[in-house]
Amino acid sequence: EAAEAYDVLSNDEKRATYDRFGHEGMSGGFGGGGGMNMDDIFSQFSDIFGGGGSPFDSFFGGGGRGRGARARRGSNLRIKLKLTLEEISEGVDKKIKVKRYTNCETCGGNGAKNGSSLSTCSTCSGSGQVRKVVNTMLGQMVSTSTCPTCNGEGKTINEKCETCAGEGRQLEEEVIPVSIPAGVTEGMQLSMSGKGNVPPRGGVPGDLLIVIEETPHEHLTRRGTDVIYDLQLSFVEVALGTSVEVPTIGGKAKIKIDAGTQSGKILRLRGKGIKDIEGYGKGDQLVHINVWTPQSLTKQERELLEQLRDAKNFTPNPKKSDKNFFERMREFFQG
Repeated sequence: EAAEAYDVLSNDEKRATYDRFGHEGMSGGFGGGGGMNMDDIFSQFSDIFGGGGSPFDSFFGGGGRGRGARARRGSNLRIKLKLTLEEISEGVDKKIKVKRYTNCETCGGNGAKNGSSLSTCSTCSGSGQVRKVVNTMLGQMVSTSTCPTCNGEGKTINEKCETCAGEGRQLEEEVIPVSIPAGVTEGMQLSMSGKGNVPPRGGVPGDLLIVIEETPHEHLTRRGTDVIYDLQLSFVEVALGTSVEVPTIGGKAKIKIDAGTQSGKILRLRGKGIKDIEGYGKGDQLVHINVWTPQSLTKQERELLEQLRDAKNFTPNPKKSDKNFFERMREFFQG
């Protein structure tokens, strides 16, 4: 993060972009990922060197370009959104109810009572900054910081708005439509630019950060773009062969079980998985065969099985080419 901040500080074009647009101009609007944004990094620089404004001003001679000279940015909002496997598979449109700070409708966001005006700050003469001399190991340095009187705005309120008490914003509930793309994963973060909080007395609103949570499916387990279903079959069904219906994402599918199917075999239902978030098609559904062994037998059932105990075809005779469960899984997931 420090290297990234230095890159911006030492590049005139990037510096101008940050001065004009803040961290949004450096990082873009809608996307995933967490981590520290540019404002967080720059605020740490400001804390270290005693400022409240942009580090550009302190180290590159901003000359009055404090927070009052560029739009301040509000805080981000973070919410968790639970999605079913069906919604994740195809993508979904949702409406999210959030409480966020918006501009006061009475004063328009400046915090002043209707009919009253704002005055130029007497402390900073409207620049939004104050300068002070700092003694360091290298000698004296001039440090620029946010004006404590006007909080960097360059203006002070004569009469406060009665609706918002001079803050210039109100907490309101809002329903925001959001389109969730197919293939999102647990913990993925989507960002909606400008849907966060408005800062006090005007400025650029922060972002709405949507963190994805997957609701566990009743039958299926997700693995990337594939889903896995454990199918329990009786010894008789796998010995004689059968047809069974298995659940899929949003429906069902009928599959054929060949006679002699071994426990651990994996059947692939192509295209029955989840859409890839990058648009590279859909995954598959893998059906893992498990042979269920009865835990209790009647006298008649036991007698029938005793007759088969020594039968030739009931003696295990694995082939060298037969793969165990883990080998089969590795083979399937490697394509």
